Parts: sequence; structure tokens; C-alpha cells
Amino acid sequence: MKVVIALCVLFVGAYCAPVYDDEWTLFKRTYGKQYNSVEEEANRRTIWEANLAKIHKHNLEADLDLHTYTLGMNRFGDMTHEEFKKQMNGFKMSTRTDTSEFDHHTFLAPSNVVLPDSVDWRTKGYVTPIKDQGQCGSCWAFSATGSLEGQHFAKTQKLVSLSEQNLVDCSGKFGNLGCDGGLMDQAFEYIKANKGIDTEKSYPYEAVDDTCRFKKQNVGATDTLLALRFF
Repeated sequence: MKVVIALCVLFVGAYCAPVYDDEWTLFKRTYGKQYNSVEEEANRRTIWEANLAKIHKHNLEADLDLHTYTLGMNRFGDMTHEEFKKQMNGFKMSTRTDTSEFDHHTFLAPSNVVLPDSVDWRTKGYVTPIKDQGQCGSCWAFSATGSLEGQHFAKTQKLVSLSEQNLVDCSGKFGNLGCDGGLMDQAFEYIKANKGIDTEKSYPYEAVDDTCRFKKQNVGATDTLLALRFF
């Protein structure tokens, strides 16, 4: 009897276990996934299925009003959280403590101005369309360009998409490491010393470390000490 029960349990478990062959194939095709070996693909699929289970669980809980948002699969679905952080979080905390070159000011909100509860800078023209850093730890470069794009618009009323690849390739002497990480402050320092940064159109993003190809005639914005202090 125990043998029969055990067989039934195994049968039910095997029958109930979800099979995601079609979904896995669709995931690989959608995001152009290719693996070097059968073992690597098996490992990546195991990670992907675990992430898929988390998404399903979360969304079921969201249907019960336990969460205010839902989750969905994306191209990072075959990576662990630690792998994602290591690859995508390229911000390098500065260890520099000497800030004597900057003035320090205390912000005092004006008493005669009513401030809104929130501001959507996208609707006001300060923000360029969504960008993708790809398989490169260049978040610091995107932070720098996004900030400068908004400041440039505030001054000129012209929204210009700026080149992250320019920073990845050219700001190494200021302490940045391209796809291995960097710091926004050092990106601003490069732009200031370089007297500008090229436009996205003239120097498109590649998501890899490459040789510096900055061209002065393609500058889309410049940086000043005032802009650097802002950050």
C-alpha cells in the first residue's frame, strides 16, 4: 500500500509540475538568448523558472490587493539578483573627502511660493525617451547624461539626447571604468574639462568599452562649475 501511495504522489507531482517549454523558447527568441552549452542553458532555465514563479506569485497577490503593482518578465529573467546587481549597478561610490573646491550653501525654501506636491518633468520637456544600458555597467553615464539633458533644456529650451558612449569611452582619465562602473561627478568633470559632450545621434550607444571618438563639432551640451555644484 505504501508503494502505491508513493507512486501516486510521484504521479500527481509530475502531472502538476508546470512545463514551460514553449514559454522558455519564446523567452530565448524574444531576447536573442544563446548559451554556450547544454549545461549553461539548463542552469539559466532553472533561474528563469524560479523568477517566473516569483512573478506569478506576486501577481496573484496583487490580484488580492496585497501589492499596488504587478511584475513581468524581461530580458534579465535568466539572471539571479546578485548577477543583475553585479552587471548593471556600475555606480562607484567616491572616496574623495576634499570638497574645498566647492562652495557650500543651505537651501531655504521661499516663504511666498506655493510648491506643487509633485512635478512630472516628462510633460514639461525635460526628459528624453527611455534608454537601455544593455549588458554594460554604465548606469553612472546614463545618470550624468540624463541630468545634463534636463539642465541643458532648462537653459536653452532645447532637449538634446547626449552620448553615454562618449562618457564610457573617453572619461577614463577622470576615474571612470567604462562598462565596469564609474561616478557621475567624474563624468561631469570630464565634460567640463572636455568643453562638452557629443550628441547621442553623432556618438550612438554600443554597450561595450570602445576607443574614444569624441568630435568637437558634434557637442550637444557643455558643463560648467555651476552645473557640477548642482550635483
